[in-house]
Amino acid sequence: MLTIGKLAAAGEISPDALRYYESEGLLVPAARTASGYRLYGEDALRRVRFIQHAQACGFTLAEIRELLQLRQTDKACCNDVRQRAIEKRLQLAAKIRSMQSMSAALDRLIAECADGSQSVDDCPIMAALEQIDGGTEPAR
Repeated sequence: MLTIGKLAAAGEISPDALRYYESEGLLVPAARTASGYRLYGEDALRRVRFIQHAQACGFTLAEIRELLQLRQTDKACCNDVRQRAIEKRLQLAAKIRSMQSMSAALDRLIAECADGSQSVDDCPIMAALEQIDGGTEPAR
């Protein structure tokens, strides 16, 4: 059995994060000592690493909970996990496109303010950000 401190150290995570995982239903202590300290079984480190790897792939804690619940479902198969991974990849691709668009808009604004010598009141970036229609091109 591992205490929360030992599990945190082994998983390179804070005890507060472990407590949060517990509050989110992702991690359950195997037992508690008479004084109330959490004790975790050997599978807890594997679960913590699973959570960390899933987060690194962009899964939210709610999505990770669903993945973990698939293990408890008799009718679940690898394709169920695969479908969730495909959905996540599509979501990430959409976010990447959105961020690339934002980056391009900022590039245009930065180019409009090439010399940077104008006053803030005359700054093309500020003017563009103040536009009501949400356009990224500064008014000319």
